[in-house]
Amino acid sequence: MATSCSTWSERIVQLVRMMNSFHAEGSSKAHCSQFCVAGHQVGYVLPQVLKQLCRFPDVFRIIEKPDDISRLELVPELTTYEQRSAAMQYVLEKLKAEDYFPCLKQWRNEMYDVMPQFSDPPLFCMERAATSLFGVKRYGVHINGFVRQDNKEIAMWIARRSYCKQTYAGLLDNLAAGGLASGMGIRETLIKECQEESCIPESLAARAVPVSTISYTYEDERGIFPECQFVYDLEVPIDFVPRVGDGEVHEFYLWPLDKVKEAIASPDFKPNCSLVVLDFLIRHGYLDADTEKHYQTFVEGIHKTL
Repeated sequence: MATSCSTWSERIVQLVRMMNSFHAEGSSKAHCSQFCVAGHQVGYVLPQVLKQLCRFPDVFRIIEKPDDISRLELVPELTTYEQRSAAMQYVLEKLKAEDYFPCLKQWRNEMYDVMPQFSDPPLFCMERAATSLFGVKRYGVHINGFVRQDNKEIAMWIARRSYCKQTYAGLLDNLAAGGLASGMGIRETLIKECQEESCIPESLAARAVPVSTISYTYEDERGIFPECQFVYDLEVPIDFVPRVGDGEVHEFYLWPLDKVKEAIASPDFKPNCSLVVLDFLIRHGYLDADTEKHYQTFVEGIHKTL
């Protein structure tokens, strides 16, 4: 992410830019086709993905516009959530069997709903591992677990991801987090992830307070990742200690905010989780606009949408 001689602020600026790489000059955005369903744009498709999808004319059609960006659409004959979902699943299983796209090697058997805006009814659902091929927005929930110590200072519970995870193995993470699977609500997901990952009882997890969202869009060799995370703060009792639950976490640490602040600017922290903690530091007044010259860059960079 940055050289060791960079200041903390410079490393965070680089992190924010990396997590919004799809918006940057020279990104693939100018070469992408819009992905539309039932008249709504829901994503972006890279040229190499478009080439493969052309093989499925019963599912997709391409609208070429000489003076504008081309558009990939699900065929209008697919009129229902169930029809669209089944057609998409058929295509993705074919592509997975061909072993063409690296992202499909991380197949989860976990379905994500796709909609123009979060408040809209879902148009269809699709395999989580394939969402980056279509640049559709993914939603999740992240929980900042923290303690007010006897000296009134805040300490934060940090998780280290299992070294067996499919993605970002062994990196530092929030106390609990997870994507919003098809049909799951935000608080329902929060309770589930707290129980499964950190053995936090529902009675305690229910105290989590919704405080923010963060949004960003990056791209890598797997595709395009527009994401929005619903952020919650959970103040836990000073004697509470999370425990490893379903094996997604290797261990937990209780760190003072000074140490957490340094950690989020290092390659040891999962990048989007660094943004969640950065948002916590801003909201709790741990960063100040008078003393942090990149304050505005930080705030804008964690709330950037397509």
